[in-house]
Amino acid sequence: MPCTHSTHCATEAMARAEAICLARGARLTPMRRAVLAEIWGGHDASKAYDLIDRLSQPGHAIKPPTVYRALDFLLAHGLIHRIESLNAFIGCHHPHTPHQAILLICDRCGDIEEQSSESLNTLLQTLAGESGFAPSRQSVELRGTCRHCLTVTAGTSPS
Repeated sequence: MPCTHSTHCATEAMARAEAICLARGARLTPMRRAVLAEIWGGHDASKAYDLIDRLSQPGHAIKPPTVYRALDFLLAHGLIHRIESLNAFIGCHHPHTPHQAILLICDRCGDIEEQSSESLNTLLQTLAGESGFAPSRQSVELRGTCRHCLTVTAGTSPS
């Protein structure tokens, strides 16, 4: 479950990103760092144009290609995930481990939880292979109601 303390998460995410980029010989430029910090600044999904608005300053608007290039870099290095159905981005909770994220999206509160499952990924690869299909990327998103919202609806307090 994602942390509810955004500052703590952002600090840890930035440290992990620095270490990952250093180990891979990749450069976490000031813009890439700023985009990642904005994404981790809260646990809500961030859309590209929202990032542009938040990063722009009076008299100096950030251009869309600049943010999109930063997003492409962060995606390529597994530091963020793209939420296809929302056309938005969230920080990856374990970028040091290669994985395919399964995103659980709550329709009530908007919370997004990241999970992964090797058995599901293997099954999807097998199904694609049996069909002669070569996937270039994978996106698994489940929409529904999170544990917190189910608990609130049931009239008990969440643990």
